[in-house]
Amino acid sequence: MHLDDFDFDLPEQLIATRPVSPRSSARLLQMADGVISDHVVTDLVDLLQPGDRLVLNDTKVIPARLNGVRHRNSAQGLVSAKIEATLIEPLAGATWKALIKPLRKIKVGETIEFGPQLKAKVLALEGGGAHLDLLAVGDLDAALAQTGKMPLPPYIAAKHAPDEKDNHDYQTVWAEKTGAVAAPTASLHFDEA
Repeated sequence: MHLDDFDFDLPEQLIATRPVSPRSSARLLQMADGVISDHVVTDLVDLLQPGDRLVLNDTKVIPARLNGVRHRNSAQGLVSAKIEATLIEPLAGATWKALIKPLRKIKVGETIEFGPQLKAKVLALEGGGAHLDLLAVGDLDAALAQTGKMPLPPYIAAKHAPDEKDNHDYQTVWAEKTGAVAAPTASLHFDEA
């Protein structure tokens, strides 16, 4: 098996950037006994067989994409660089592992300002990211809600910038437990009906 075995043509106009409404009218492709058939998500109740298992993820996506600025004194004076951080894993306390763009623009010990309510101190650099100590004015969750954006998948983010509608669209209908940094996208096809 080779990676290019998975290559296929996918016209851009067929890439969804918002859920269909109602969500359960999304298309569903089934392959059973070598036969491929088209369905919609509401057909799933008839497609599941005894012994099948449907797993539901009840985590709520946090606004984990942060845009900020780091300032540094240099021979030319105070210089600034725009920094994008995507929180990917909580560590201890308010420390998070984060993907950073551009990573070459930060150093251990520097502070990134994401807004008046949220800053981060760079504790360590690791791989393509960093360990950040998030410093919030008040409650960290409230600061993230005010400052962060939904961490849209690259294929959606390339089509439109995160907006207020994504706060709803990029959550499952049963999202309760805060902490996910990405939505289980297959679950976005279910609605409350």
